[in-house]
Amino acid sequence: MWLKITVILLLSTSGMVLAQSPVGAPAQSSDPSSTSIGEIGQKGNAKISGYVVDSTLTRAVEYATIAVYNSLTNKLIDGTVTDDMGKFTLIKLAPGTYRILISFLGYNAKPIDNLVLAKGQSKDLGVVRLSTSTRTLGEVTVAGKKALVEDKVDRLIYNADNDVAAKGGDAIDILRKVPMLSVDPTGNVSLQGSTSVRVLINNKPSSILAGNLADALRQIPADLIKTVEVITSPSAKYDAEGSGGIINIITKKNTLQGLHLDVDGGTGNRNSTLGVNGSFRKGKLGLNLNGNGRIIYNPSASDLNQTTFLASGATPVQTRQRIDAFDKGTFAQYALGLDYDLAKNQSLTAGVRLGIRNLSQDQHQRTNILSSERIAAPSKRDVNTQNLSNSIDVNIDYLHTYEGSSKELSFSTQYSRNNLTNNFEANNLDTLGLIQTRQQNLNDATNQEFILQADYQTPVSKALQLEFGAKNTLRRVTSDYNYLLAGPVTDFVVDPNRPSGLLNYDQNIAAAYLSTTFTLPGGVVLKPGLRYEYTSIQAQTGGSQIGGSSMGRPTPISIPDYGRLLPSINVGKKVGESSSLKVGYTRRIRRPFIDDLNPNFNTANPLNIRVGNPYLKPETVDRIEIGYSTQLKKTYLNFSLYTRLNIDDIQSISQRSDTLVGAVVTRVTNLGKEYNYGTNLFATINLTPHWSVNANLDIMYRFIQGMALDINGLSTTISNQGFRWGGRMDTQVQFDKGWVLQANIGYRGKDIALQGYRIGFAQYSLGARKSFTNKRGSIGLVAENFLTQGMGFTSVLNAAQFNQDYRQYIYNSSVRATFSYKFGSLNGAKVKKNKSLSEEN
Repeated sequence: MWLKITVILLLSTSGMVLAQSPVGAPAQSSDPSSTSIGEIGQKGNAKISGYVVDSTLTRAVEYATIAVYNSLTNKLIDGTVTDDMGKFTLIKLAPGTYRILISFLGYNAKPIDNLVLAKGQSKDLGVVRLSTSTRTLGEVTVAGKKALVEDKVDRLIYNADNDVAAKGGDAIDILRKVPMLSVDPTGNVSLQGSTSVRVLINNKPSSILAGNLADALRQIPADLIKTVEVITSPSAKYDAEGSGGIINIITKKNTLQGLHLDVDGGTGNRNSTLGVNGSFRKGKLGLNLNGNGRIIYNPSASDLNQTTFLASGATPVQTRQRIDAFDKGTFAQYALGLDYDLAKNQSLTAGVRLGIRNLSQDQHQRTNILSSERIAAPSKRDVNTQNLSNSIDVNIDYLHTYEGSSKELSFSTQYSRNNLTNNFEANNLDTLGLIQTRQQNLNDATNQEFILQADYQTPVSKALQLEFGAKNTLRRVTSDYNYLLAGPVTDFVVDPNRPSGLLNYDQNIAAAYLSTTFTLPGGVVLKPGLRYEYTSIQAQTGGSQIGGSSMGRPTPISIPDYGRLLPSINVGKKVGESSSLKVGYTRRIRRPFIDDLNPNFNTANPLNIRVGNPYLKPETVDRIEIGYSTQLKKTYLNFSLYTRLNIDDIQSISQRSDTLVGAVVTRVTNLGKEYNYGTNLFATINLTPHWSVNANLDIMYRFIQGMALDINGLSTTISNQGFRWGGRMDTQVQFDKGWVLQANIGYRGKDIALQGYRIGFAQYSLGARKSFTNKRGSIGLVAENFLTQGMGFTSVLNAAQFNQDYRQYIYNSSVRATFSYKFGSLNGAKVKKNKSLSEEN
C-alpha cells in the first residue's frame, strides 16, 4: 500500500515540475551547482514539434508534459508543456538519438523511441493521441482522475465518469448533476432557465434528438457518457441554433490496442438496461461498436380542475378530469465507429448511429363537466398513445494537420433521418363501460438533413490564431396526419369533423464564419467572431396520404427567407495561479423544431389539445455572461452572472376551444419578448482524498410579455414576472476494498410562464458500488425518491378565458441493481513488472 502511494506521489511531483514550466521554457533546478535541463538541451539548432490530442474526444490536451530523454544514458535532456491548442515545440536540440515521453494526468503515457535528429533538422511528430489511463502494473496501480468540473474560456466541462448514482441510468440522470442545468421530473432540460437548448453528441447534431428531446436523452445510457460540455457563449464556429446555449455530450470510446469489450446493465422496479461497448484496434485502424437497450414500466396519474369563461356573461363551465396511466417503453441505440490514420498528419473518421424509440401509454380518462350547477353525464375514455421513432446518422470526417504549424484543415459530412410516429386510438365509453365510438389520429412525420462543412485554422503569429469555415444544411420536415372514426364494430372511416392534411417543410441554411484568438500581454485571451446564416424556406400543404383523400396538388404557403448576422466575443484571463475571469457576449437564434411546426390537431386528451404552427419565425437571443472560477485549497468555486433578451420568443399560448365545450387549445407562437437575469454558483469541496461534496445554486428573475385573447376573443398584451431558484448537493465517499457511496438531493423552485407558473419539486438518490478486486467489474445498488411512492407537481394557468389547475403524479420511486464487467485485455498489451514506472505513468 505504501509503495503505491509513494509511486503516485513521485509521478505527480515530476509531472508538476515539468507542467509548471512555461511553454518552450526549460524547468529549473533548485540546486545552483547543478546543470539545468535547459542548459543541457540547448546545444544545437534542431527542433521537435507536434500536437497532443485526446484519442477518445479528438480534441487538444492542454498542458500535457513533453519530456526528452537521451536514448543512450536515459537522462532527462529537455522538457516543455503543450499550449491550449495541444501544440508543443522544443528548440535548440543537439544532434542525437532521443526518447520522447508524452504524459498528462488521467492518460496513458505515450513513448516515442529512437527519434534521430540531425544537425539543424526540424522533426514534426504530427498528431499524437493519448488514451485515458487505468492500468495495473504488478502490485502498483497508477490511475488518473480528472477534476469533476473544468472551466474553459467559452464552456464548462463536467466529467461524468465517476458518477455512481447514474450507473444503470440514462443521460437525464447525468444532466441533473451538471452545473447550470435543470431537469424536471418529465425529463425536460433547461440551461440557465431556457429550454431552447441545442444538444450535440460528440460535437455533432443527431436525428436521435429530433422530436421529443426528453425521450431521446433516455436513449443514451449514463455509462456511455464521458463528459458533458455546457457552452453558454458559443464561438462563431458553432451553429447559431439553440437560444439558451449548447449541451455537448461526449461519449466514451475504447482506444486500446487489441480486442476489448465492456458489459454494463441494471434492473429495477421502474426500468432495466443492458449495454455493450467493444473495440478492436490494430496499428492505424480502430473500430468501436456499442449497443444499448433500455425498457421502462412506470405508472402515472393526473388531476385537472378547470374553469372556462364564455363570452357575453354566459355561465362558466367547470371541468374535472382524472387520468390513470401506465407507460411502457423500449429504447435502443447502436453505434459503429471507425478511425484510420492515413498518414502521420492525416486521419479519417466515420460512424453510423442507429436509434429506436418505442413508447406507449395506456390512459383511462374520467371527465365531468358542470354548467349552471347541473352535472352532465360523466364521460369515460380509454386511450392508447404510440410515440415511435427510428433514426440513423452517418458521418465521414477528414482531418489534415500541417508540419511544424498549428495549421489545420477539416472536412465533414453527415446525413441524418428520423422517422416519427405519433398516433393514438381512443374508445369512448358509456356509463356501463361499453364502447360507443372509436377514434384514431394517425400522424407520420420525418425529420432529415444533409450537412456539408469545411473548417480551416492557421496561426498568423505567435499571438494570433485565425479560423474560418462554411457550412450548408439541407433539412426537410414532413407531417402527414389524419383522423378516423368508427362505431363499436364498424370499420374506420375519415372523420369529416376533424382536420387532416400534409405538410412539407424544406429549409436550406447556408452559413459562413470567421473567428480569431488573440493572446494579449498579461495573459488575456480574446476570442471574437462573426457568423452569418441565411435561411431559405419552401413549404407546402395538401391532403393526407395515410387514409384521407388527396385534395389535389399541394398548395404552397408563403414563409419569408431571412438572414442573420451573429457576432460573438469571449474574453478570458488567468488571475493568479488558480483563478480565472471571463466575459462573453453572443447572439443566437432558435429555429422551430418539428413539434413546433407540426399542424396536427392532437386531441388524445380532448380537454387539453395541442397544435403546432408552420408559420413560426426564428427566435433571436442576445446574451451577456460574466464568470469567475478559483481553486481555494481543497475547494473549487465557479460563479457566473448573466442576462438574456429574447425577441420573437417561441412559446406556447393557450385559449378556450371554439368547438369543444370545456376544452383548452394550446398553440405554439412567437411571443413579444422575454428578459432573464440570473446567477449561478457551483462548488466542489474535497474534504479528504476520498470524500468530496458538490453543490449548485441558481437564481433567476424572468419577465415575459406577449399577446393573448381576452374573454371576448380580442388580442391583448399580457405579462408575467417572478423569481425562480433551485439548488442541489451531492457527496461521494470512497472506502477501502473498492466501495464507493454517493448521495444526492436537489430542489427546483416555482417556474414562471406567460399565463401562469409551475410549483417546485424535490428529487434525491442514494447509490453504492463495489469494484471487484481484479478491477474488471463492479456491482451496485441505486435508490431514487425512495421515501414516498413518487412526486406530484402542479401547473397553474390563469388567463382571461380560463383558469386551470393541472396536477401530475409521477411514481418515480425506484430501486435498481447495476453491474459492469470488462472482457479482454485491460491495456491491450502485456506489461513487464520490471518496466520503469515513469514509462507507464
